[in-house]
Amino acid sequence: MMDNRGNLVIEIAIVLIITLMISGIVLNYSELLTNRAITSEETENTEILISEMADNLVNNPGVPDNWEKYGRGMPGLAIINEEGKTISNSISFSKFIALKNNYKNLVDKKLFSSKIKTSMELVPQESSISSVKIGDSNEKGDIFSANRLVKCDFYKKFVIKDFQYEGKCNHKHSQDRHSCNYFKIFPVNLKKSDYYLLIDSEQSKDLKYIIDTTRVVKQRYWQNPGSDKIYLNDKISFYDDSSAVVFIHFNKPHVKAVLVSVPKNFKMHDLNYDYFRENTCNFILKAWY
Repeated sequence: MMDNRGNLVIEIAIVLIITLMISGIVLNYSELLTNRAITSEETENTEILISEMADNLVNNPGVPDNWEKYGRGMPGLAIINEEGKTISNSISFSKFIALKNNYKNLVDKKLFSSKIKTSMELVPQESSISSVKIGDSNEKGDIFSANRLVKCDFYKKFVIKDFQYEGKCNHKHSQDRHSCNYFKIFPVNLKKSDYYLLIDSEQSKDLKYIIDTTRVVKQRYWQNPGSDKIYLNDKISFYDDSSAVVFIHFNKPHVKAVLVSVPKNFKMHDLNYDYFRENTCNFILKAWY
């Protein structure tokens, strides 16, 4: 028979085994809690980083503020207006495309130190324009996202006249019944650029217009646009003059139409009125590991 000493040894061994098991469970649980705390902290830090970066991009034009012309510098997306002031909560389309062309260096490396993958998207509201997405397309795992409602200019920089605003008229048309304006042009301009009238598609059906110059050679009559874009280069005559002052008249007030001058290689698909007016867009910045 086993004496009391043998029983005591067995009891001690059992206690040690149970103690070790409990210690192991406690250590594993402690490690699990620590990992969860680290994961939670990383998640919170990433969410803060993405939110702050989204705010910085839409409120800061970058350094220098015309960095997009050179493809280098510290990027920002905010629009600078004609007075040189930064417009808050805005995105310059030319800056956005400049990011697309050098995303890895300007965004991945400079903004996020290559620690995370990101993408950016502009989604126009109440517009016929498609959304534009740049950056990494291979989204996976937990996705962190920041959304901002912004003003986006797309191709507004090519607009010469906006007929929603009152202009001047050589026919003395009342501006509460008409939309009129003018521009001066030289022959060399037609060699470098194409001029168009772009009209909102909903207004082009029952609208009429006249194009004439200060030199009256023959009577011009109201005509239907026939399209939401009107090519003007072949409608401008200089006669013997070194320049021409061209007047454009619409038979309705505050027409949703713009006069634009675009480069010769401009994409015909993008000659859409919505691209040349100010848009409201959703800016979406996404990130993942």
